[in-house]
Amino acid sequence: MHVQEAIHSRRTAHSWQDTPVPEEVILKGLEAAQMAPCHRLTWPWRFTLPGPVTRKALFEIGIDLKAAKIGGEVTEEFRQLMVAKMGNPALVVVSQLVSEDAMQSQEDYAACASAIQNLSLSLFADGFHSKWSTGGITRDPRTYDLLNILPSEENIIGFIWAGVPIRVGAAPQRPDLTEQLRRVP
Repeated sequence: MHVQEAIHSRRTAHSWQDTPVPEEVILKGLEAAQMAPCHRLTWPWRFTLPGPVTRKALFEIGIDLKAAKIGGEVTEEFRQLMVAKMGNPALVVVSQLVSEDAMQSQEDYAACASAIQNLSLSLFADGFHSKWSTGGITRDPRTYDLLNILPSEENIIGFIWAGVPIRVGAAPQRPDLTEQLRRVP
């Protein structure tokens, strides 16, 4: 797949078929992520691949957070919706090394975002869609504990879900480039 085609046709998916993503596809995507531009060569990204036991525990944290948000018990129907959302796709947790320097932290986040884009494009080129999620589960202390991530050393910046979507929505209407392009002499 040509890179321009991937950039223009990749879409975020929100629900997934029960089709596994081969580990070699994930690892190939992570190799692509490693090729992201990185000012000062800090390599600030870290990738965590949760196994089945950890995924189940993450699912329960997600259910707890949703129950707290709605102020009550989660119905079985809602639980099944969560299974479709969290249960089937592959998951890569992306974290960023903590920097005390504000400018370095900003540059590191930009590098991590570039790495996530490379990962997403690589997955798409291999026939899989993805979603970069920054929901409450990515900030929950239980998630950090479960993934053996020390918040003093790394910040989780996203869950990257990947798989075969049940359906893909239409491309959002984007502003014309002329609205966001500035030319100066």
